Amino acid sequence: MKRSRWKGVYVKPEQSKKPNTFSRVPRSSTIIPKFSGQTFKVHNGKSFREITITKEMLGYKFGEFSKTRSDFAFKKKKKKKK
Repeated sequence: MKRSRWKGVYVKPEQSKKPNTFSRVPRSSTIIPKFSGQTFKVHNGKSFREITITKEMLGYKFGEFSKTRSDFAFKKKKKKKK
């Protein structure tokens, strides 16, 4: 469900001690033009992942760039020796 237009976009970064770095940004926050070129830490459920914002990311949510699930792959079977 979309957020009401009159409310505006949801943005809530917490400033870090390092310049151009924010710590712990909610996954539901929207990326705005003010953030381009800066680095953010987004939690994926296990650890924080650093994300540097580019122009192509504007308008998306932070959670879209921090995968929460690992890729699945079948294990390779060893060939039997004869």
